[in-house]
Amino acid sequence: MPVSYDQISELLTKNMPDAKWELIDMVGDNNHWSLTITSEHFKGKPRVMQHKMVNEALKTILGGDLHALKITTKTEG
Repeated sequence: MPVSYDQISELLTKNMPDAKWELIDMVGDNNHWSLTITSEHFKGKPRVMQHKMVNEALKTILGGDLHALKITTKTEG
């Protein structure tokens, strides 16, 4: 089942309010997304932990409704 930009945006805003992010629908089907997300909370954490933080924020749609999500994490500065 496709997941809209608004659904993902709402979860990110609610669960990672400090983060700045860019979300791109890679093929135009609301099912294959690319997320680049920047957060001060990623600082000093390994990439796998950063991705786990994003996965936790989106857990209600991961593994079910959302088919594919490419995650790129960054720290500020």
